[in-house]
Amino acid sequence: MTNAAGRGSLVEGEFVFTAEDFRHIAQTLHAYAGIALSEGKAALVYSRLAKRLRVLGLRSFRDYCALIEGVEGVDERQAMTAALTTNVTRFYREPHHFDHLRDQVMPELAARARAGGRVRLWSAACSNGQEPYSMALTVLDVLPEAADLDVRILATDIDPNMVAEGAAGIYSDELLSPVPASGRKHFTPVPGSPGQFSADATLRRLVSFRELNLIGDWPMKGKFGVIFCRNVVIYFDDATQEMVWSRFTPMMTPGATLYIGHSERVSGPATAQLQTCGLTAYRLGGRA
Repeated sequence: MTNAAGRGSLVEGEFVFTAEDFRHIAQTLHAYAGIALSEGKAALVYSRLAKRLRVLGLRSFRDYCALIEGVEGVDERQAMTAALTTNVTRFYREPHHFDHLRDQVMPELAARARAGGRVRLWSAACSNGQEPYSMALTVLDVLPEAADLDVRILATDIDPNMVAEGAAGIYSDELLSPVPASGRKHFTPVPGSPGQFSADATLRRLVSFRELNLIGDWPMKGKFGVIFCRNVVIYFDDATQEMVWSRFTPMMTPGATLYIGHSERVSGPATAQLQTCGLTAYRLGGRA
């Protein structure tokens, strides 16, 4: 193909990528996933989606825009979102949240579970599973018998590839380096794969992985005592952020805790119900 330079393309490269193409992709991504793209991201969009054009055998971004707009473009809208989002995660990322969960939140939840009560936690942007497994290990620190009680962790993500990785539960020794010795016992060597470890039966009983779009339908009926939604709403515009925070509060039990990313802040109507109880931690109703 001829080089796109000088043909109205925002980015020099194999394919013509016009301002209209960028706007179409940005609007589709915002409508599908709530993610806001500035024009400064044009080069990133081009580099990541040019790979999709090659895979699909398309000749232009105009053809790609036509594909994602149609009814038959559902799968590609999903693939586009996966290509344009960054899955940065690690075990015990922002460790103060797990300390707070262990010391300030779990004692009450453990007592509830031991009395026969229902306890639910939600990792609302779980990536490849390192966050929800960190949550599970923290639960087990306080409540070793959690998997035998009515305690479960829901792990959701918009990216089906990440959901599949989390459900597989296999991580390298390097990725597991932040996990303390008390938690490493819950990861067993994978036969025939040196340096790879698999989440054990206890962790798998505690954590369930599901695909879910934070701006789509939420099929869950019960409420949660803990929600982790960290480092995802930073990709949303202000209105979408306020909407997501407001959708969380009806899903929380009285006194439930919401953990958000270090660069995020709760905004909008939800601020009337969520009060700070720690560093980027909020409690419904403000009870400490």
